[in-house]
Amino acid sequence: MKSLIREIVADALKAVHFLSPKENIDFDVLYPPKIEMGDYSVNVSMILASRLKRNPFDIAKDLAEEIQKDSRVEKVDVILPGYINIFLTEKVFFEGITSIVQEGNPFGLIAKKKPERILVEFVSSNPTGPIHLGNARGGPVGDTIARVLEKLGHSVWREFYVNDFGKQIEILGHSVLKDENTQYRGDYIDDLAKIKPENINTPREVGIWAGHHILETLIEPTCKKLGISFDTFFLESSLYAKGKIEDILKLLQEQNLTYEKDGALWYRSTLFGDDKDRVILRTDTSVTYRLADFAYHKDKFDRNFSQLVTVLGADHLSEAKEMKAYIENILQKKNTYTYVITQFVRIMKDGVEVKMSKRRGTYYAMDDLIEEVGRDAVRFIFLSYSSGSHISFDINIAREQSEKNPVYYVQYAHARISGILRKADEHKKSVEESFSKNIFIHTKERELALAIFRFYDVFDTVADTYEVHRLPQYARELADSFHSFYAVCRVINEKDKERTRIRLELSEATKILLASTLDLCGVSAPEKM
Repeated sequence: MKSLIREIVADALKAVHFLSPKENIDFDVLYPPKIEMGDYSVNVSMILASRLKRNPFDIAKDLAEEIQKDSRVEKVDVILPGYINIFLTEKVFFEGITSIVQEGNPFGLIAKKKPERILVEFVSSNPTGPIHLGNARGGPVGDTIARVLEKLGHSVWREFYVNDFGKQIEILGHSVLKDENTQYRGDYIDDLAKIKPENINTPREVGIWAGHHILETLIEPTCKKLGISFDTFFLESSLYAKGKIEDILKLLQEQNLTYEKDGALWYRSTLFGDDKDRVILRTDTSVTYRLADFAYHKDKFDRNFSQLVTVLGADHLSEAKEMKAYIENILQKKNTYTYVITQFVRIMKDGVEVKMSKRRGTYYAMDDLIEEVGRDAVRFIFLSYSSGSHISFDINIAREQSEKNPVYYVQYAHARISGILRKADEHKKSVEESFSKNIFIHTKERELALAIFRFYDVFDTVADTYEVHRLPQYARELADSFHSFYAVCRVINEKDKERTRIRLELSEATKILLASTLDLCGVSAPEKM
């Protein structure tokens, strides 16, 4: 609907000669604070005021008169200092709702982008133990970004980067061997020690074996419980085996981006905005994670991906900025890399925070949380917070079957509508396609129609910004609109079949939007509860 408003206003601007036929101007399409004030509001008059050297209120009055001529517009109001509030005809809303119902899903009305090959990397936890909540938060975020991109028509590849070569792998080996350098502890370490093959005994050999075993038996199954399937588990060790590390080192040296100091090899990262240069080869010639990451991201482009999206934990912000500078300045791939940083998760149970410590083996693992509250609650609540904010996940609320539990509240709305529609087939079929002039006779009907069409604004915003928290927030708002509508508007009325048909269309469109939004979040939409 916002694109329709832009079209109507653009036509009016040209009709009153505020713009030439080939000109365009950016302006905001807003939602008025109250439904009585209009369906949409535009601020174009304030933007034009300095250019036209006129009072914005006067500009708005001229534009409003022209906008009113459009057959899709019911009414126009001008509000100081120059906002133009537009009411669309009920027919416009209802035709859109009918299109959604006939299509069976809302995505037929979304403009597809030019298809690209996009790699979304997320979770990527070190294979040194089960996935804890800090790693796992990126799972629903990355998977939802991938789902949104797929709806736009892109070819999306989900990837998990496995750090199976660095120092932490040796530490894992020491821990399984239980020698003096042990750092990781927990039942899983004891289990690994019992099944270690007899023919491997060095810390590195044991660490590599243990890391791959953890990946296969602990990490991948947990991801599947969370509803995530990766196309690739990319091994860091493959970069060494294929000579990719040497290739990237040669590339940096050819561009005079390295130098030796204190027996180590340094990367001139300050040339690209970093606060200091960084070591890429230690004094013992071992490779730092930075050089391996450079090689890994070049490999992504070598595999013909045109866009890269990476979801990282809170302690990786500086690395993400450094990677972006490397990709843009050294690989010369402008506007191809986007990173999303997630903050920490705090688990609350019975009013007390549940602590976690991966190395001591007393952490709260993702498996534990899924077992406590179920996958749907985990994904929905994790996604409900902005990636840049901390999460306080209350297990008690996630278990509740009430409106306090956001996923239950939304799923209940979907199930309630499903129940209505199961009873309604006869009524829907018996009503003619034509309607009286007043399609909406109650404010709650129009409010629900407006809420339905906000889906497209939310989807576009998420597709542009990767702010996936907007999806569960929208689902909650739509469910709230439906519950409010249902409380005062009788849907099935034997004595008024036309009204029944209208309200059934509203209900079915709501159900489709709820199911679609939940699906983008990787959450189920039950027919019964």
